[in-house]
Amino acid sequence: MSPEPASARDRLARLLERLEDGLVERRQVLRLSLLAALAGEHTLLIGPPGTAKSALARRIHLAFAGARYFERLLTRFTVPEELFGPLSIRALEEDRYERHTAGFLPDAAIAFIDEVFKANSAILNALLTLLNEREFDNGAGRLRCPLISVIGATNAVPEDEVAEAFFDRFLLRLVVGPVSAEGFRALLGADRGGAEVPTLAGALQLREDERVALSHAAAAVPLAPAVLARMAELRDWLEQAGLYVSDRRWVKVAHLLRTAAASEGRDRVVEWDLGVLPCCLAADAEGQQAVAQWLAARLGVREASAPPRVARVVEAFEAQLKIEREANDLDYDESGRLRFSAISHAADQALSQQLAGEIGDAKGGAAALRMSYARKRRYGALHIAARTRQIDALIERIGRYRAELEQRRAELEAWGAQALWADPAFVAASRAQLAALGAGLDALEARAQAARAGFEALPRLDAEGVAPDPVEHEPLAE
Repeated sequence: MSPEPASARDRLARLLERLEDGLVERRQVLRLSLLAALAGEHTLLIGPPGTAKSALARRIHLAFAGARYFERLLTRFTVPEELFGPLSIRALEEDRYERHTAGFLPDAAIAFIDEVFKANSAILNALLTLLNEREFDNGAGRLRCPLISVIGATNAVPEDEVAEAFFDRFLLRLVVGPVSAEGFRALLGADRGGAEVPTLAGALQLREDERVALSHAAAAVPLAPAVLARMAELRDWLEQAGLYVSDRRWVKVAHLLRTAAASEGRDRVVEWDLGVLPCCLAADAEGQQAVAQWLAARLGVREASAPPRVARVVEAFEAQLKIEREANDLDYDESGRLRFSAISHAADQALSQQLAGEIGDAKGGAAALRMSYARKRRYGALHIAARTRQIDALIERIGRYRAELEQRRAELEAWGAQALWADPAFVAASRAQLAALGAGLDALEARAQAARAGFEALPRLDAEGVAPDPVEHEPLAE
Protein backbone atom coordinates (compact mmCIF):
# COMPACT_ATOMS: atom_id res chain seq x y z
CA MET A 1 0.00 0.00 0.00
CA SER A 2 1.02 3.61 -0.40
CA PRO A 3 2.97 5.02 2.57
CA GLU A 4 0.43 7.83 2.93
CA PRO A 5 -2.64 6.35 4.68
CA ALA A 6 -4.99 9.02 3.36
CA SER A 7 -3.98 8.50 -0.27
CA ALA A 8 -4.17 4.73 0.19
CA ARG A 9 -7.70 5.02 1.51
CA ASP A 10 -8.73 7.33 -1.34
CA ARG A 11 -7.28 4.92 -3.86
CA LEU A 12 -9.24 2.04 -2.36
CA ALA A 13 -12.37 4.19 -2.43
CA ARG A 14 -11.88 4.86 -6.15
CA LEU A 15 -11.21 1.18 -6.76
CA LEU A 16 -14.41 0.16 -4.97
CA GLU A 17 -16.43 2.75 -6.83
CA ARG A 18 -15.16 1.38 -10.13
CA LEU A 19 -15.81 -2.24 -9.17
CA GLU A 20 -19.38 -1.39 -8.13
CA ASP A 21 -20.18 0.22 -11.47
CA GLY A 22 -23.21 -1.49 -13.02
CA LEU A 23 -24.08 -3.59 -9.97
CA VAL A 24 -27.51 -3.24 -8.36
CA GLU A 25 -27.85 -3.73 -4.58
CA ARG A 26 -24.56 -5.60 -4.31
CA ARG A 27 -22.42 -2.83 -2.85
CA GLN A 28 -21.91 -4.34 0.59
CA VAL A 29 -21.39 -7.89 -0.68
CA LEU A 30 -18.66 -6.72 -3.03
CA ARG A 31 -16.95 -4.57 -0.41
CA LEU A 32 -16.88 -7.26 2.24
CA SER A 33 -15.64 -9.81 -0.30
CA LEU A 34 -12.77 -7.48 -1.18
CA LEU A 35 -12.02 -6.85 2.50
CA ALA A 36 -11.85 -10.61 3.03
CA ALA A 37 -9.42 -10.91 0.12
CA LEU A 38 -7.24 -8.11 1.53
CA ALA A 39 -7.12 -10.03 4.81
CA GLY A 40 -6.30 -13.28 2.96
CA GLU A 41 -9.62 -14.84 3.87
CA HIS A 42 -12.35 -16.59 1.90
CA THR A 43 -15.98 -15.65 1.27
CA LEU A 44 -19.03 -17.84 0.82
CA LEU A 45 -21.99 -16.40 -1.10
CA ILE A 46 -25.25 -18.06 -0.11
CA GLY A 47 -28.24 -17.57 -2.37
CA PRO A 48 -30.22 -18.78 -5.37
CA PRO A 49 -28.83 -18.89 -8.92
CA GLY A 50 -28.87 -15.73 -10.99
CA THR A 51 -27.99 -13.30 -8.20
CA ALA A 52 -24.66 -12.06 -9.66
CA LYS A 53 -22.43 -14.25 -7.49
CA SER A 54 -20.02 -15.10 -10.32
CA ALA A 55 -19.99 -11.47 -11.49
CA LEU A 56 -18.94 -10.41 -7.99
CA ALA A 57 -16.04 -12.88 -8.01
CA ARG A 58 -14.79 -11.67 -11.39
CA ARG A 59 -14.82 -8.09 -10.15
CA ILE A 60 -12.84 -9.02 -7.05
CA HIS A 61 -10.25 -10.60 -9.34
CA LEU A 62 -9.87 -7.27 -11.18
CA ALA A 63 -8.74 -5.56 -7.97
CA PHE A 64 -5.40 -7.43 -7.93
CA ALA A 65 -2.76 -6.73 -10.54
CA GLY A 66 -1.35 -9.82 -12.26
CA ALA A 67 -3.57 -12.19 -10.27
CA ARG A 68 -4.48 -15.42 -12.06
CA TYR A 69 -8.15 -16.34 -11.96
CA PHE A 70 -9.83 -19.74 -11.80
CA GLU A 71 -13.53 -20.52 -12.01
CA ARG A 72 -15.38 -23.82 -11.88
CA LEU A 73 -18.91 -25.13 -11.33
CA LEU A 74 -18.92 -28.30 -9.24
CA THR A 75 -21.37 -31.19 -9.55
CA ARG A 76 -21.54 -34.60 -7.98
CA PHE A 77 -19.74 -35.89 -11.08
CA THR A 78 -16.81 -33.46 -10.81
CA VAL A 79 -13.42 -35.21 -10.76
CA PRO A 80 -10.21 -33.88 -9.16
CA GLU A 81 -8.64 -33.23 -12.57
CA GLU A 82 -11.15 -30.45 -13.21
CA LEU A 83 -9.91 -28.53 -10.18
CA PHE A 84 -6.32 -29.53 -9.64
CA GLY A 85 -5.13 -30.38 -13.15
CA PRO A 86 -4.57 -33.57 -15.17
CA LEU A 87 -2.09 -36.24 -14.20
CA SER A 88 1.37 -35.97 -15.70
CA ILE A 89 1.97 -38.87 -18.11
CA ARG A 90 5.72 -38.44 -17.88
CA ALA A 91 5.57 -38.53 -14.09
CA LEU A 92 3.48 -41.70 -14.24
CA GLU A 93 6.11 -43.31 -16.50
CA GLU A 94 8.60 -42.51 -13.77
CA ASP A 95 6.32 -43.97 -11.09
CA ARG A 96 5.35 -40.54 -9.74
CA TYR A 97 1.78 -39.40 -9.17
CA GLU A 98 1.82 -35.71 -10.05
CA ARG A 99 -0.48 -33.23 -11.73
CA HIS A 100 -0.03 -30.40 -14.19
CA THR A 101 -1.38 -27.59 -12.01
CA ALA A 102 -0.70 -24.66 -14.36
CA GLY A 103 -3.96 -22.92 -15.15
CA PHE A 104 -5.87 -24.74 -12.41
CA LEU A 105 -6.83 -23.95 -8.82
CA PRO A 106 -3.39 -24.54 -7.24
CA ASP A 107 -2.00 -21.94 -9.67
CA ALA A 108 -4.68 -19.29 -9.08
CA ALA A 109 -4.67 -16.17 -6.89
CA ILE A 110 -8.43 -15.54 -6.99
CA ALA A 111 -10.87 -18.40 -7.53
CA PHE A 112 -14.62 -18.74 -7.82
CA ILE A 113 -16.09 -22.16 -7.06
CA ASP A 114 -19.79 -22.44 -7.71
CA GLU A 115 -21.89 -25.01 -5.82
CA VAL A 116 -18.92 -25.80 -3.62
CA PHE A 117 -20.71 -28.42 -1.52
CA LYS A 118 -21.74 -30.58 -4.46
CA ALA A 119 -18.28 -32.06 -4.86
CA ASN A 120 -17.43 -35.42 -3.31
CA SER A 121 -15.62 -35.73 0.01
CA ALA A 122 -12.25 -36.43 -1.64
CA ILE A 123 -12.32 -33.07 -3.42
CA LEU A 124 -13.56 -31.23 -0.32
CA ASN A 125 -10.79 -32.73 1.81
CA ALA A 126 -8.17 -31.62 -0.74
CA LEU A 127 -9.69 -28.16 -0.75
CA LEU A 128 -9.46 -27.91 3.05
CA THR A 129 -5.65 -27.84 2.99
CA LEU A 130 -5.55 -25.54 -0.01
CA LEU A 131 -7.90 -22.97 1.52
CA ASN A 132 -6.43 -22.98 5.02
CA GLU A 133 -2.70 -23.45 4.42
CA ARG A 134 -2.31 -22.32 0.79
CA GLU A 135 -0.61 -25.58 -0.02
CA PHE A 136 -1.41 -28.47 -2.36
CA ASP A 137 -0.14 -32.02 -2.09
CA ASN A 138 1.16 -32.93 -5.55
CA GLY A 139 2.58 -36.40 -5.51
CA ALA A 140 5.32 -36.75 -2.92
CA GLY A 141 5.76 -32.99 -2.60
CA ARG A 142 3.69 -30.12 -1.34
CA LEU A 143 3.31 -27.02 -3.51
CA ARG A 144 3.07 -23.52 -2.10
CA CYS A 145 0.09 -21.85 -3.81
CA PRO A 146 -0.31 -18.12 -4.63
CA LEU A 147 -3.95 -18.20 -3.50
CA ILE A 148 -5.25 -14.90 -2.12
CA SER A 149 -8.92 -15.68 -1.71
CA VAL A 150 -11.55 -18.19 -2.79
CA ILE A 151 -15.10 -17.03 -3.33
CA GLY A 152 -17.50 -19.93 -3.02
CA ALA A 153 -21.17 -20.02 -3.87
CA THR A 154 -23.98 -22.30 -2.77
CA ASN A 155 -27.75 -22.44 -2.62
CA ALA A 156 -27.70 -24.14 0.78
CA VAL A 157 -25.21 -25.56 3.27
CA PRO A 158 -25.55 -29.32 3.85
CA GLU A 159 -25.24 -30.72 7.35
CA ASP A 160 -22.49 -33.32 7.53
CA GLU A 161 -19.06 -33.48 9.11
CA VAL A 162 -16.98 -32.82 5.98
CA ALA A 163 -19.25 -29.99 4.82
CA GLU A 164 -19.14 -28.39 8.27
CA ALA A 165 -15.34 -28.38 8.30
CA PHE A 166 -15.27 -26.94 4.78
CA PHE A 167 -17.90 -24.35 5.67
CA ASP A 168 -15.74 -23.16 8.57
CA ARG A 169 -12.93 -22.27 6.13
CA PHE A 170 -15.00 -19.36 4.80
CA LEU A 171 -14.65 -16.47 7.23
CA LEU A 172 -17.42 -14.40 5.63
CA ARG A 173 -20.83 -15.91 4.90
CA LEU A 174 -22.79 -13.42 2.83
CA VAL A 175 -26.45 -13.99 2.02
CA VAL A 176 -27.23 -12.86 -1.54
CA GLY A 177 -30.88 -12.64 -2.51
CA PRO A 178 -32.84 -11.24 -5.44
CA VAL A 179 -32.96 -7.48 -5.78
CA SER A 180 -35.81 -5.51 -4.20
CA ALA A 181 -38.72 -4.01 -6.13
CA GLU A 182 -36.86 -0.72 -6.52
CA GLY A 183 -33.68 -2.56 -7.38
CA PHE A 184 -35.55 -4.58 -9.99
CA ARG A 185 -36.56 -1.40 -11.80
CA ALA A 186 -32.98 -0.17 -11.69
CA LEU A 187 -31.73 -3.54 -12.91
CA LEU A 188 -33.98 -3.54 -15.96
CA GLY A 189 -33.47 0.15 -16.67
CA ALA A 190 -29.69 0.17 -16.37
CA ASP A 191 -27.65 0.69 -19.53
CA ARG A 192 -25.24 -2.18 -19.09
CA GLY A 193 -23.68 -1.72 -22.52
CA GLY A 194 -23.17 -5.46 -22.84
CA ALA A 195 -20.22 -5.34 -20.44
CA GLU A 196 -20.73 -7.51 -17.34
CA VAL A 197 -17.30 -6.69 -15.91
CA PRO A 198 -16.00 -3.09 -15.98
CA THR A 199 -12.56 -2.19 -17.25
CA LEU A 200 -10.09 -1.15 -14.58
CA ALA A 201 -7.02 1.05 -14.95
CA GLY A 202 -3.82 -0.60 -13.83
CA ALA A 203 -3.05 2.33 -11.52
CA LEU A 204 -6.01 1.37 -9.34
CA GLN A 205 -5.15 -2.31 -9.09
CA LEU A 206 -3.33 -3.57 -6.01
CA ARG A 207 0.12 -5.04 -6.46
CA GLU A 208 1.34 -8.02 -4.47
CA ASP A 209 3.88 -5.93 -2.53
CA GLU A 210 1.10 -3.49 -1.56
CA ARG A 211 -1.07 -6.32 -0.32
CA VAL A 212 1.81 -7.69 1.77
CA ALA A 213 2.51 -4.21 3.16
CA LEU A 214 -1.13 -3.88 4.19
CA SER A 215 -0.94 -7.23 5.97
CA HIS A 216 2.09 -6.05 7.94
CA ALA A 217 0.39 -2.76 8.79
CA ALA A 218 -2.71 -4.61 9.97
CA ALA A 219 -0.65 -6.79 12.31
CA ALA A 220 0.49 -3.64 14.15
CA VAL A 221 -3.05 -2.27 14.71
CA PRO A 222 -4.25 -2.90 18.29
CA LEU A 223 -7.73 -3.78 19.44
CA ALA A 224 -8.89 -1.18 21.95
CA PRO A 225 -9.94 -2.45 25.42
CA ALA A 226 -13.54 -1.48 24.68
CA VAL A 227 -13.46 -3.58 21.50
CA LEU A 228 -12.05 -6.58 23.35
CA ALA A 229 -14.69 -6.20 26.06
CA ARG A 230 -17.52 -6.15 23.50
CA MET A 231 -16.13 -9.19 21.71
CA ALA A 232 -15.92 -11.07 25.02
CA GLU A 233 -19.53 -10.12 25.83
CA LEU A 234 -20.63 -11.26 22.38
CA ARG A 235 -18.80 -14.55 22.77
CA ASP A 236 -20.60 -15.19 26.07
CA TRP A 237 -23.94 -14.28 24.49
CA LEU A 238 -23.36 -16.64 21.57
CA GLU A 239 -22.46 -19.48 23.92
CA GLN A 240 -25.63 -18.90 25.94
CA ALA A 241 -27.60 -18.99 22.68
CA GLY A 242 -26.00 -22.33 21.81
CA LEU A 243 -23.95 -20.93 18.89
CA TYR A 244 -20.37 -22.22 18.85
CA VAL A 245 -17.64 -20.09 17.29
CA SER A 246 -14.16 -21.61 17.21
CA ASP A 247 -11.14 -19.85 18.65
CA ARG A 248 -9.54 -19.99 15.19
CA ARG A 249 -12.45 -18.03 13.76
CA TRP A 250 -12.20 -15.37 16.50
CA VAL A 251 -8.49 -14.92 15.68
CA LYS A 252 -9.31 -14.53 11.99
CA VAL A 253 -12.06 -12.03 12.83
CA ALA A 254 -9.58 -9.95 14.83
CA HIS A 255 -7.21 -9.88 11.82
CA LEU A 256 -10.10 -8.86 9.54
CA LEU A 257 -10.90 -5.94 11.87
CA ARG A 258 -7.26 -4.86 11.91
CA THR A 259 -7.14 -5.03 8.12
CA ALA A 260 -10.25 -2.86 7.86
CA ALA A 261 -8.67 -0.22 10.11
CA ALA A 262 -5.25 -0.33 8.41
CA SER A 263 -6.78 -0.05 4.93
CA GLU A 264 -8.40 3.22 6.00
CA GLY A 265 -5.20 4.59 7.48
CA ARG A 266 -6.36 4.22 11.10
CA ASP A 267 -4.06 3.18 13.92
CA ARG A 268 -6.70 1.37 15.98
CA VAL A 269 -9.85 -0.70 15.74
CA VAL A 270 -12.92 1.06 17.16
CA GLU A 271 -16.19 -0.36 18.43
CA TRP A 272 -18.09 0.52 15.26
CA ASP A 273 -15.78 -1.74 13.23
CA LEU A 274 -17.56 -4.65 14.94
CA GLY A 275 -20.46 -4.08 12.55
CA VAL A 276 -18.81 -6.62 10.24
CA LEU A 277 -19.14 -9.43 12.79
CA PRO A 278 -22.64 -10.78 11.94
CA CYS A 279 -21.52 -12.31 8.63
CA CYS A 280 -18.41 -13.74 10.29
CA LEU A 281 -20.05 -15.41 13.27
CA ALA A 282 -23.52 -16.55 12.17
CA ALA A 283 -24.25 -19.10 9.47
CA ASP A 284 -27.58 -17.87 8.13
CA ALA A 285 -29.61 -14.69 7.65
CA GLU A 286 -31.62 -15.21 10.85
CA GLY A 287 -28.53 -15.66 13.01
CA GLN A 288 -26.80 -12.70 11.40
CA GLN A 289 -29.80 -10.51 12.08
CA ALA A 290 -29.76 -11.54 15.75
CA VAL A 291 -26.05 -10.67 16.07
CA ALA A 292 -26.60 -7.35 14.28
CA GLN A 293 -29.39 -6.44 16.70
CA TRP A 294 -27.22 -7.35 19.69
CA LEU A 295 -24.44 -5.11 18.39
CA ALA A 296 -26.71 -2.18 17.56
CA ALA A 297 -28.16 -2.27 21.08
CA ARG A 298 -24.77 -2.20 22.81
CA LEU A 299 -22.14 -0.47 20.71
CA GLY A 300 -21.26 2.99 21.96
CA VAL A 301 -23.25 2.60 25.19
CA ARG A 302 -21.96 1.98 28.71
CA GLU A 303 -24.12 -0.26 30.88
CA ALA A 304 -24.30 2.37 33.63
CA SER A 305 -25.80 4.94 31.26
CA ALA A 306 -28.33 2.65 29.62
CA PRO A 307 -31.93 3.82 30.24
CA PRO A 308 -33.01 0.55 31.97
CA ARG A 309 -30.35 1.08 34.64
CA VAL A 310 -31.16 4.77 35.12
CA ALA A 311 -34.88 3.94 35.10
CA ARG A 312 -34.49 1.76 38.19
CA VAL A 313 -33.06 4.71 40.11
CA VAL A 314 -35.86 7.03 38.96
CA GLU A 315 -38.47 4.42 39.88
CA ALA A 316 -36.96 4.16 43.36
CA PHE A 317 -37.40 7.91 43.89
CA GLU A 318 -40.96 7.78 42.54
CA ALA A 319 -41.82 4.92 44.90
CA GLN A 320 -40.33 6.81 47.87
CA LEU A 321 -42.31 9.94 46.95
CA LYS A 322 -45.52 7.91 46.87
CA ILE A 323 -44.79 6.48 50.31
CA GLU A 324 -44.07 9.88 51.80
CA ARG A 325 -47.12 11.48 50.21
CA GLU A 326 -49.45 8.80 51.56
CA ALA A 327 -47.92 8.57 55.05
CA ASN A 328 -50.50 9.96 57.49
CA ASP A 329 -50.18 8.02 60.71
CA LEU A 330 -47.12 9.53 62.38
CA ASP A 331 -45.80 12.98 63.12
CA TYR A 332 -42.09 13.77 62.73
CA ASP A 333 -40.00 16.61 64.05
CA GLU A 334 -37.30 18.50 62.17
CA SER A 335 -34.70 15.81 62.87
CA GLY A 336 -36.98 13.10 61.54
CA ARG A 337 -37.92 11.65 64.93
CA LEU A 338 -41.42 10.91 66.14
CA ARG A 339 -42.85 13.97 67.96
CA PHE A 340 -45.70 14.11 70.47
CA SER A 341 -47.00 17.67 70.25
CA ALA A 342 -48.92 19.34 73.06
CA ILE A 343 -50.48 21.59 70.46
CA SER A 344 -51.56 18.58 68.47
CA HIS A 345 -52.94 16.94 71.64
CA ALA A 346 -54.94 20.09 72.57
CA ALA A 347 -56.33 20.27 69.06
CA ASP A 348 -57.40 16.64 69.29
CA GLN A 349 -59.10 17.28 72.68
CA ALA A 350 -60.99 20.30 71.31
CA LEU A 351 -62.14 18.28 68.33
CA SER A 352 -63.30 15.48 70.63
CA GLN A 353 -65.31 17.88 72.84
CA GLN A 354 -66.89 19.48 69.77
CA LEU A 355 -67.91 16.09 68.43
CA ALA A 356 -69.32 15.09 71.86
CA GLY A 357 -71.55 18.20 71.98
CA GLU A 358 -72.82 17.70 68.44
CA ILE A 359 -73.76 14.05 68.78
CA GLY A 360 -74.86 14.12 72.47
CA ASP A 361 -72.16 11.82 73.70
CA ALA A 362 -73.06 11.67 77.44
CA LYS A 363 -70.59 8.88 78.11
CA GLY A 364 -67.66 10.74 76.57
CA GLY A 365 -67.13 8.21 73.77
CA ALA A 366 -66.01 10.96 71.44
CA ALA A 367 -63.06 11.63 73.71
CA ALA A 368 -61.83 8.07 73.37
CA LEU A 369 -59.07 7.13 70.90
CA ARG A 370 -60.56 7.00 67.43
CA MET A 371 -59.13 5.70 64.15
CA SER A 372 -61.50 7.44 61.75
CA TYR A 373 -59.05 10.31 61.22
CA ALA A 374 -55.28 10.56 61.27
CA ARG A 375 -52.74 13.35 61.24
CA LYS A 376 -51.15 13.94 57.83
CA ARG A 377 -47.41 13.54 58.01
CA ARG A 378 -45.34 16.69 57.61
CA TYR A 379 -41.65 16.94 56.78
CA GLY A 380 -38.87 19.22 57.85
CA ALA A 381 -36.75 21.35 55.53
CA LEU A 382 -33.67 19.18 56.11
CA HIS A 383 -35.52 16.05 55.05
CA ILE A 384 -36.86 17.64 51.87
CA ALA A 385 -33.50 19.22 51.05
CA ALA A 386 -31.80 15.83 51.39
CA ARG A 387 -34.27 14.26 48.95
CA THR A 388 -33.91 17.05 46.38
CA ARG A 389 -30.10 16.90 46.61
CA GLN A 390 -30.23 13.20 45.79
CA ILE A 391 -32.43 13.86 42.74
CA ASP A 392 -30.24 16.77 41.66
CA ALA A 393 -27.28 14.39 41.68
CA LEU A 394 -29.25 11.93 39.52
CA ILE A 395 -30.24 14.66 37.05
CA GLU A 396 -26.59 15.71 36.85
CA ARG A 397 -25.64 12.10 36.08
CA ILE A 398 -28.26 11.92 33.35
CA GLY A 399 -26.78 15.09 31.87
CA ARG A 400 -23.33 13.51 31.79
CA TYR A 401 -24.76 10.37 30.19
CA ARG A 402 -26.48 12.50 27.55
CA ALA A 403 -23.22 14.32 26.76
CA GLU A 404 -21.43 11.00 26.51
CA LEU A 405 -24.16 9.68 24.23
CA GLU A 406 -23.86 12.73 21.97
CA GLN A 407 -20.14 12.07 21.71
CA ARG A 408 -20.83 8.47 20.67
CA ARG A 409 -23.30 9.67 18.07
CA ALA A 410 -20.72 12.08 16.66
CA GLU A 411 -18.14 9.27 16.56
CA LEU A 412 -20.59 7.03 14.71
CA GLU A 413 -21.28 9.69 12.10
CA ALA A 414 -17.56 10.40 11.61
CA TRP A 415 -16.79 6.69 11.32
CA GLY A 416 -19.65 6.04 8.91
CA ALA A 417 -18.56 8.94 6.69
CA GLN A 418 -15.05 7.62 6.16
CA ALA A 419 -15.36 3.85 6.61
CA LEU A 420 -14.95 1.90 3.38
CA TRP A 421 -16.49 -1.30 4.70
CA ALA A 422 -19.38 0.05 6.78
CA ASP A 423 -22.80 -1.40 6.03
CA PRO A 424 -25.25 1.53 5.60
CA ALA A 425 -27.96 -0.60 7.19
CA PHE A 426 -25.78 -1.14 10.27
CA VAL A 427 -24.99 2.58 10.51
CA ALA A 428 -28.70 3.45 10.24
CA ALA A 429 -29.66 0.88 12.89
CA SER A 430 -26.94 2.13 15.27
CA ARG A 431 -28.00 5.73 14.67
CA ALA A 432 -31.62 4.88 15.45
CA GLN A 433 -30.60 2.98 18.59
CA LEU A 434 -28.55 5.89 19.93
CA ALA A 435 -31.40 8.29 19.16
CA ALA A 436 -33.79 6.03 21.08
CA LEU A 437 -31.38 5.96 24.02
CA GLY A 438 -31.24 9.76 23.97
CA ALA A 439 -35.03 9.99 23.96
CA GLY A 440 -35.12 7.52 26.85
CA LEU A 441 -32.73 9.64 28.88
CA ASP A 442 -34.82 12.75 28.14
CA ALA A 443 -37.96 11.00 29.40
CA LEU A 444 -36.20 9.80 32.53
CA GLU A 445 -34.90 13.30 33.27
CA ALA A 446 -38.45 14.64 32.98
CA ARG A 447 -39.65 12.00 35.45
CA ALA A 448 -36.80 12.87 37.83
CA GLN A 449 -37.72 16.54 37.64
CA ALA A 450 -41.36 15.67 38.40
CA ALA A 451 -40.27 13.60 41.40
CA ARG A 452 -38.16 16.52 42.63
CA ALA A 453 -41.15 18.83 42.37
CA GLY A 454 -43.19 16.27 44.28
CA PHE A 455 -40.74 16.22 47.19
CA GLU A 456 -40.67 20.01 47.19
CA ALA A 457 -44.48 20.01 47.50
CA LEU A 458 -44.63 17.67 50.51
CA PRO A 459 -46.46 19.08 53.59
CA ARG A 460 -43.90 20.92 55.71
CA LEU A 461 -43.28 21.60 59.40
CA ASP A 462 -42.88 25.23 60.42
CA ALA A 463 -39.54 26.80 61.21
CA GLU A 464 -39.59 25.43 64.78
CA GLY A 465 -40.38 21.93 63.59
CA VAL A 466 -44.04 22.14 64.62
CA ALA A 467 -47.00 21.40 62.39
CA PRO A 468 -48.83 24.66 61.64
CA ASP A 469 -52.40 25.21 62.79
CA PRO A 470 -55.04 24.33 61.99
CA VAL A 471 -54.14 20.69 62.24
CA GLU A 472 -55.06 18.79 59.12
CA HIS A 473 -56.83 15.46 59.36
CA GLU A 474 -57.88 13.24 56.57
CA PRO A 475 -60.19 10.19 56.47
CA LEU A 476 -58.72 6.73 56.54
CA ALA A 477 -60.08 3.86 54.53
CA GLU A 478 -62.94 2.17 56.32
